[in-house]
Amino acid sequence: MRFADRVEAGRHLAERLEHLREERPVVLGLPRGGVPVAFQVAHALGAPLDVILVRKLGVPYHRELGFGAIGEGGVRVVHADIMRMSRVDQDDLAEVERAEEAELARQAERFRGGRGRVPLAGRTAVVVDDGIATGATAAAACQVAAAQGAARVVLAVPVAPPDAAARFRTTVDELVCLSTPAAFSAVGEWYHDFSQTPDEEVVELLRRNREETAADADPAPARPRAGPVRLPVEGGAVTLDGDLTVPAGAPALVVFAHGSGSSRLSPRNRAVAGSLNAAGLGTLLFDLLTPEEETDRANVFAVEPLARRLAEVTRRMRRQEAVPVCYFGASTGAAAALWAAAEAADGAEDGTGDVAAVVSRGGRPDLAGPRLARVRAPTLLIVGGHDETVLELNRRAAEQLRCENELAVVPGATHLFEEPGALDAVADLARDWFVRHLPP
Repeated sequence: MRFADRVEAGRHLAERLEHLREERPVVLGLPRGGVPVAFQVAHALGAPLDVILVRKLGVPYHRELGFGAIGEGGVRVVHADIMRMSRVDQDDLAEVERAEEAELARQAERFRGGRGRVPLAGRTAVVVDDGIATGATAAAACQVAAAQGAARVVLAVPVAPPDAAARFRTTVDELVCLSTPAAFSAVGEWYHDFSQTPDEEVVELLRRNREETAADADPAPARPRAGPVRLPVEGGAVTLDGDLTVPAGAPALVVFAHGSGSSRLSPRNRAVAGSLNAAGLGTLLFDLLTPEEETDRANVFAVEPLARRLAEVTRRMRRQEAVPVCYFGASTGAAAALWAAAEAADGAEDGTGDVAAVVSRGGRPDLAGPRLARVRAPTLLIVGGHDETVLELNRRAAEQLRCENELAVVPGATHLFEEPGALDAVADLARDWFVRHLPP
């Protein structure tokens, strides 16, 4: 199947995507050539259109040969076999990645003109390109969409080689591809007109879509959002499961760091999250470990790698929600929260942002070690009055903290706060602490 141009390809693709209309999708075009195709899809579905920005990582001495790609949100897809074949080492990788990250920032400004991304949390993201060759760029784009909170990721392209199409059918929620010719050598050969798409056309198509969707927009105020999210970390090598709840107009997002033997399904943390949601705060409950990793108990107490994952998710959520982030840590999760808060404080000057406040419930802040002294976020340590060993550990930790901090003891409560009214007291203390310390 050969297309006259990208406009025709987009119209044919839109017909195959009509079943997504009721899912209120967001259409994401890969610039530049994917945007004219994506515009036709967005127009047909009455959906908002945005660019999804990724950059190819090219071999230093042969830039046309890509060994991977990066995207917004710190997502990286790397082909180790091409790296080995091309003798690309970690220093080469870091140098190329730095240059392409700078170009990502320039593209975001050029195409969006200072506007934020279209929010994807809880939505179906339709990633559109004019075709697939190796698939590295499309793979990075799909991972970026998932990292930004999309509930489902659909990859839609007019043409792709059969092997690439087969690969994507197992890695995305849905693949829609109009043609998979066996004799495939390049995307351009399947178009009569495959001329380059200038930046100005991308900007104009985004503008036209904003006007179209604004005319059809629901004038009602922003609605609350809630649903499951997938959170890629470690360059996409690991995907964590989470539950995101954002009340309309939420002034902050509280990220929960669970402790040993617990998960995002913990009834205690979910009860606290519900109280925070009732107060208008957003919450993200997610598992710092995969089910397979949890089988090794040593992973539960590996505070540093847990804190790194927490920090990575925090950066992603801060960009996605554009609100301050707070931490609620329980048991060993409190150590990971304080460790990540210390790292955020160290990086605040470089634009990564600090953590607004931290609350620890029955936590083990002692496991954060010397990083306690580097925490800048106001910290509340909540401990049960009958949890004597943990209470003493928290007293010592409070002495090491150099930030504003308080130790709140819930009388009669044990480590799990199972006593009548104990968990309600925790929720009230946490809510008041977060609200009090939100920036103006």
